[in-house]
Amino acid sequence: MPSPCSPFSSYSIVRSAARPTRLTFGKKQESRCSSIFRGDFTPRCIGSMERVALSSSFGRKQATNGICIVSSFSTELLELHSEDPSLHILVIPGNPGIVSYYKDFAEALYELLEGQASITAIGHISHSRKDWENGRMFSLQEQINHKVDFIEQELQNSELPIVLVGHSIGSYISLEIFKKLPQQVKCVIGLYPFLSLNRNSRKQSMIGMIAGSSILSAAISSFTGFLGSFPMSVTNAIVRRSLGQSWSATAVDVTCSHLIQYHTMRNVLFMAMTEFKKLAEEPDWEFMKKKQNQIALLFGIDDHWGPLSLFEEVSRQVPGIALSIEREGHTHSYCCTEAGSAWVARHVADLIKNQISN
Repeated sequence: MPSPCSPFSSYSIVRSAARPTRLTFGKKQESRCSSIFRGDFTPRCIGSMERVALSSSFGRKQATNGICIVSSFSTELLELHSEDPSLHILVIPGNPGIVSYYKDFAEALYELLEGQASITAIGHISHSRKDWENGRMFSLQEQINHKVDFIEQELQNSELPIVLVGHSIGSYISLEIFKKLPQQVKCVIGLYPFLSLNRNSRKQSMIGMIAGSSILSAAISSFTGFLGSFPMSVTNAIVRRSLGQSWSATAVDVTCSHLIQYHTMRNVLFMAMTEFKKLAEEPDWEFMKKKQNQIALLFGIDDHWGPLSLFEEVSRQVPGIALSIEREGHTHSYCCTEAGSAWVARHVADLIKNQISN
């Protein structure tokens, strides 16, 4: 008989002739989520954001950008609210932790779940368009505490189960949140997870060297801020040429408006430095074994942040965990392409509809 405290065993699908497949965690529960302060973000880059909004308005529900004050810190949110949700999905970004990168992914996921889940993507502190924190830098642990504070502040009065969907270092953050809030979080889905250092990766070694040097970090951040000071059309052209044609219009706009900022880049690199220190340790295998029926991880074929060697290590250490490998040619930065966002959204939706229901 399925345990009521394990969503990977108790999640059920209830069919009705009057409406689409209904997702429930056993007994249907009503939403009592608290309200969020909302605001509008104006992209620095021109031309493409308007086209995205126009085309999506006819097909799928659009995510709403908002600002929430969490433990005195201004926090950017991306939200899709369901009128009758069965669960709340909280998306934890990687690094950079800019929520607007996940717009296409969140909208696709909402559509695939037929509006039966409310979705919130929460940004990292000071990975934002404006420097609300006046140059302060935040560590990995401070970003983890920030996400716990958000759940306790905004979702504690909701009876809806919470599903954490973490990307890259967001997968590690999600597992840490799970440790602190085991009664509220029902499961964790990690996408291209960064859970430990890959000592065979030259890219990681280079990033670690830069992030660990205050001089190099300041220099790169200053150069980034200099690029961000150019006219919008020039910045857009530079970013588009640097990133290639595969990146979506949304991702290019977000890079221009949020990432090419001195304060954002300093925080990206400072957080990376603290990540490398913490993830030099072994993953918490005992916790993962204890919660293996409530954790699912998706790996990529050629991903130095979550290499297949980590996939093999997880499968050895936690043989009962749900593991998958994406073989469609998407990258670690899946959320920056329309194809990657669509594929990963379908994978997550299938986990929720099928795997979690077993």
